[in-house]
Amino acid sequence: MMSPLFLLILLFSSLTVGFSGRGGDQNPFTPKAYALRYWDKAIQNTLPKPSFLTSKASPLTAIQAAKYAKLAATNALTTRLPEFCSAAHLLCFPDITPNLSKRDKSQSFSGYEDGQNFTSYGIGGAGSVNNFKNYSDGFFNPGVNEFRSYSRSSGGGSETFTGYGEGTNVVEEGFNTYGKGSGGGTGEFTQYATNSNVPTLRFSSYGEGTGGRQESFSKYSDDGNAGDQTFSNYGKSAAGAVSEFDSYGNNSNVASSTFGSYGAGGAGQNETFTNYGINMNVPEENFNNYGARTTGGTQSFTNYRNQANVGDTSFSSYDKGSNQGAANFTSYGQSFNEGSDTFKGYAVNSTAAKAGFKEYGVNTTFKEYNKDGVSFSGYTNATTSSAHVSGNLAKKWVEPGKFFRESMLKEGTIMPMPDIKDKMPKRSFLPRSILTKLPFSTSELKRIFKASDESSMDKMIKDSMGECTRAPSAGETKRCVGSVEDMIDFATSVLGRDITVRSTETVNGSKQNVMVSKVKGINGGKVTKSVSCHQSLFPYLLYYCHSVPKVRVYEADLLDPNTKAKINHGVAICHLDTTAWSPTHGAFLALGSGPGKIEVCHWIFENDMTWTIAN
Repeated sequence: MMSPLFLLILLFSSLTVGFSGRGGDQNPFTPKAYALRYWDKAIQNTLPKPSFLTSKASPLTAIQAAKYAKLAATNALTTRLPEFCSAAHLLCFPDITPNLSKRDKSQSFSGYEDGQNFTSYGIGGAGSVNNFKNYSDGFFNPGVNEFRSYSRSSGGGSETFTGYGEGTNVVEEGFNTYGKGSGGGTGEFTQYATNSNVPTLRFSSYGEGTGGRQESFSKYSDDGNAGDQTFSNYGKSAAGAVSEFDSYGNNSNVASSTFGSYGAGGAGQNETFTNYGINMNVPEENFNNYGARTTGGTQSFTNYRNQANVGDTSFSSYDKGSNQGAANFTSYGQSFNEGSDTFKGYAVNSTAAKAGFKEYGVNTTFKEYNKDGVSFSGYTNATTSSAHVSGNLAKKWVEPGKFFRESMLKEGTIMPMPDIKDKMPKRSFLPRSILTKLPFSTSELKRIFKASDESSMDKMIKDSMGECTRAPSAGETKRCVGSVEDMIDFATSVLGRDITVRSTETVNGSKQNVMVSKVKGINGGKVTKSVSCHQSLFPYLLYYCHSVPKVRVYEADLLDPNTKAKINHGVAICHLDTTAWSPTHGAFLALGSGPGKIEVCHWIFENDMTWTIAN
């Protein structure tokens, strides 16, 4: 039976066609109309409401909002999740149903779509050839694909993944028991998940128990953002297998890779890591039980994690109990900001195992390693100083123009504009009527959005919740907001009710030089306080908002340096107190100073925003 409130909304929805209030929405009962009225009540000025914020209000109709609020109140929203995600414009991953199962013939997939489950694909196929070219490309699609039991027990099959998942957003790929038990054959991953945002890639029991199979990962996950790759039981108990990781994860940002029981129990395997993790930003690599109990295998790490920023690598029980194995580490871990490497149980109980370390980085710990089999000939303990690198490599880490000094904000200055384009998937806020009924809890949100453990959705929720719930920094006031009303409440609680919000007008000028024209200092260019809000990767639109004391905020017209035509209207914020910033912050790498010694300015990127008192 329909509630009286629901019937009232339904009645007014049919009677108010043509209604146009101060906010311009036709129906006064929609979540967006309510948010606009809330703005009028909470903010004491008549300045225009910026579309970059109001456009993010929930697109739900009044009837939809009432229906989903009722489901949320009874913990039943998950039963209508696909419908809810679509109507509310959220980021949800599709349920993948199996297709193309047990197909054992040669196939070619060119320009193929997301959301596929290749279950038992190619099982038992002999000599089959499968090509995935430009598969699942497209930046704003959250790619989700599953390869389960793919090419299992096949003989001499060949699979090629070229340009797979390139330029996708929130890509999630699973290769479970891929090529398991196959004899011979090759698997090639070329330009796999390059330029992707938050790629989560899992290879479980990949190539386990194979004979002579060759796997090649070339330009795998290069230029990725916050990637997480897991290789579990990769090549375990394989005989004569060859694995090559060439240019793996280079130029990536905060990539994490885990190799669990990689090659364990194998015979005569050869693994090569060449140019692995070069120029990465804070890479984290874990090798657990890597090569344990192998016979006659070789591992080679050449130019591994060199010129990276910080980074940590852990080798636990590496080559433990192996027989006549060999491992070579050449130019390993020479990061320009010191990282750490831990070797625990390295080559312990091995027979005739050999390991060589040449030009190895600093901050290295060797615990319980086989002193008879490990050689440090030519071990230089070398690293490159940050001061030297800041001039030569900083631009690989910090895009030109991302940070600049306040003195650059004057008419006539020509400066590079970084890529300020929003890389996040497009989502909308939730209506407050629904948001207040959803528990802000990792476990509950995982349940509601059907996030399995170790999935991309799991990582998104955990990372964002961790940032939202951590203690504020010294002098910081912060809050995560999931509705327009919540953002207004936080901004007014810090700045008062006579406020406004700004963002850079467009993305024009990105990745090219711009000329600064007329500059205006907000609040007369005086030191002020602001509330800056940055997107979090989350199922619904969630902003991390925090008060920023001791800043100056500027607006500036930006011109094409050649034609002098106006191409953008930029908003920049200058942080005057950087005392609490990390010495390895990108601003100091780019500008060549340290915490508390200089002010640091940056543009407000697309869909980020800063609140200040009205000017």
